[in-house]
Amino acid sequence: MIRKCITFIAFVSLLLAGLGAWAQNKIVVFQSDFGLKDGAVAAMKGVANGVSPDLKLYDLTHEIPPYNIWEAAYRLEQTVPYWPAGTVFVSVVDPGVGTSRKSVVLKTKTGQFIVTPDNGTLTLVAQSLGIAEVREIDEAVNRRRDSRQSYTFHGRDVYAYTGARLASGTISFEQVGPKLPAEVVTIPYQPAVREGSVIKGSIAILDVQYGNLWTNISGDLFNQLNPQFGDVVHFTIFHKGKQVYKGDAPYCQTFGAVAKGKPLCYVNSLLDLAFALNQGSFAAVHHIGSGAEWSVAVSLTHRK
Repeated sequence: MIRKCITFIAFVSLLLAGLGAWAQNKIVVFQSDFGLKDGAVAAMKGVANGVSPDLKLYDLTHEIPPYNIWEAAYRLEQTVPYWPAGTVFVSVVDPGVGTSRKSVVLKTKTGQFIVTPDNGTLTLVAQSLGIAEVREIDEAVNRRRDSRQSYTFHGRDVYAYTGARLASGTISFEQVGPKLPAEVVTIPYQPAVREGSVIKGSIAILDVQYGNLWTNISGDLFNQLNPQFGDVVHFTIFHKGKQVYKGDAPYCQTFGAVAKGKPLCYVNSLLDLAFALNQGSFAAVHHIGSGAEWSVAVSLTHRK
């Protein structure tokens, strides 16, 4: 009987050890609107290395436009699914730093952790990957030593520190702080929906290097209109509900299917519907932006 108990205890210990390894894999990925012109990003990484030199530190981006919470939300949704379970993301786009907004860690249903202010940054990833659990950071424990006099750099003093402690296994997820309801602050936007022969969605982001418009309309949803390459796509773009552009573009597989400077509609690398000018910036030419205030309506005329 004693031998069976010892065997059972050993089995449980191995199981828990395996779960711990799955939960924390020593990877930290940073995102911010800090840019790289000063030492802010290096300071966050220095704090993380101070917690554990064994951590593997990566960057998602530090070029989020200042205070643009929506773009921070989009970049997380664009990137988090490609990282293994146990990866810790530290996302700091925090115009409300020092206010009553909560500092949280969200665990997705696919096993990644996101350390961030709960200010809308989690809007999209919470919907697409699901919320397994949310915990509020207990700053009495999870705050960099001797940083109590600083109220404007939580990215360094709270988020990088907590993220590193979690990723390194210094603390468990439960030790982050008290459990919160499985919900987060969200930014309202136009979801992708079909209404008869029209599909509505948002201009979720710009392909910033080229000025292409990336929507949140999935290729699968667009396929419900039975498109064929060469069909004409009619699309109307709105900003805060006001029409700012209306036009047509052929549905194409590649940019080279149209002449230089001409518009086209295509499915981008994330398998979402997008609009572009071949070798030109659609956003710049037509003064189009992106985010929760930008929406689009799409319909189709089949080629005869």
